Order: sequence, then structure tokens, then C-alpha cells
Amino acid sequence: MIELRRTRAARRAAGDGAGLRWIPGFALLSLVWGASFALIKIAVDAGVAPMWVALWRCFFGAVALGAVCAVRRLAPPRDRATWAHALVVALLFNAVPFALFSYGETRVSSVLAGVWNATTPLTTLVFVLALMPGERPTVRRVLGLLTGFGGVLVVLGVWHGLRGGTIAGDLACLGATTCYGAAFAYTRRYFSGRGDAAAALALTQVLCATVELALVTPLFAGPPSWPGVRAGVALVVLGAAGTGLAYIINLSVIRAAGTTVAASVTYVTPVWSTLLGAWLLGEPPGWNTLVGGALVLAGVVVSR
Repeated sequence: MIELRRTRAARRAAGDGAGLRWIPGFALLSLVWGASFALIKIAVDAGVAPMWVALWRCFFGAVALGAVCAVRRLAPPRDRATWAHALVVALLFNAVPFALFSYGETRVSSVLAGVWNATTPLTTLVFVLALMPGERPTVRRVLGLLTGFGGVLVVLGVWHGLRGGTIAGDLACLGATTCYGAAFAYTRRYFSGRGDAAAALALTQVLCATVELALVTPLFAGPPSWPGVRAGVALVVLGAAGTGLAYIINLSVIRAAGTTVAASVTYVTPVWSTLLGAWLLGEPPGWNTLVGGALVLAGVVVSR
């Protein structure tokens, strides 16, 4: 018995040391995704149309993922069902929300967009409860949703009424996180469990999003134009890092720490978006953004 206890203690000690290895990846992922909002803002302020921001983001993400798959010699999926599901996931996870966030940031700050992104776990929970038969709305989850919804109202500043262009930007960002919520639920049920390697699935998804946006963007936003070196670099980094390599980092965190810990990166991204927005773009957050964001995060924690 004593020997068994010693063995278990040794395994726990070894596991604790190995379990901390995901922290650098987690921190890097939160920084990359938190910085995405400042990069989007740089692009739209330079005159890049929101739909072109979304298309370039997916294109450079596909290039980065394609390079990773080539190095690892990973072949894309071959069955039609996987590609069919990828088209849906790409629409919900990439094409529509990327365009909505880019449009939203023509009217709101990158700081506020980052706070809106923190509502993703709440919208995900709504769709999971609706689409997953095994999930049930407990008192804790309902309380968390109500707290998060209160935070949304504070961020909106509803006591001021609906204010033209600003409310349009707010609703666009909220619509993007609603798409993310639907995408997480759909991915969990139909896409993530397929047998292909995660990098190959991610490449398939981002390729589909690139094609979807390429078919409609020239029709609604006209031809592309050169936005300047600063915005061009922002778009390359936004796509290659924030939409490409971030998928690989996210996978390593999931494998090392589990899905729950990996999903909690959303709690940290508003910190980076606020710091970088204030530092790089001179966007100081208002009190209602900070208080409302705190309520949203509290709602997420309670609901989980």
C-alpha cells in the first residue's frame, strides 16, 4: 500500500511538471488572437474594405497552413462529407464573422471589438444547449447567461439609447460572436471528430472560407487595391499568424491541457486587445467597456 501511494505521488509530480508545458503556448495564442483586433483596425483605417480584410486573412492563413501540411506531408481529406461540413464550418467560423468583425471595426474601436469577442463562450453555450441533446440548461448556466447578457447591455451603453453607426458596429461584432457560437456547436457535432489530422482539417476549412469569400468579395467590394506597407504587413500577419499558425498552437494546447482550458483563452484576449489598442492605436477604453467586459467574463466563468 505504501509503495502504491509512492508510485501515485511520483506520477502526479511528473504529470504536474509536464502539465505546465502548455502555458507558453496558451499565452502566445491569447496574444496572437488579442492582437488580431488591432491588425484589423490598421487595415480598415487604411481603406481596405471589410470583405477584403476577411478574404486576405483567410488567403494568408491558408498559405501558412498549406506550408505546415506540406512539411508534415499531410494530405487533405478525400471524402465528400468532410468537405461538405467544412463549407459550413468555414462559413460560420471564418467567412461571415471575419467580415462582420472587420465591418464592426470601421465603427468601433479594436478594444471594444476584443471585448465583444469575449461573449463567444456564451453564444456557444446557447447553441450547444439548443443542438446537443445531452446538454441541459442548469440554474448555474442560466445565471451565467443572464450575467453575460447584462454585461452586453452595459458595453452597449443602452442608457444612451441606440446611437447610429456605433450600434451598427456593436451589432456586427455581436453577430460575429454569434456565428462563432454556432460554429463551435456545429464543429463539435459534425466536423472535429473526423479521422483526418487537425492541421489537414484546418487547411480544408480555411481553403473553403477563401473560396467562399473570393466568389462574393469582388462583387460587393470591387477590385483590391494596395493599402500601403503598414496595412499590407498587418494583413499578412493577421492571416498567417492569427488564422493559420494559431490553429496549430491551439491544437497543441488542447492536447496538453484539454478543451476546457484551451477554450478559456477567450478570457485573456480582451486583455491583449485592450492593451494593444490603447498602446498602438490610442484607443482608451471607456468605463462601461471595462465594467461590461468584466460582467461578460463573470458570466462565462459562472456558466462553465
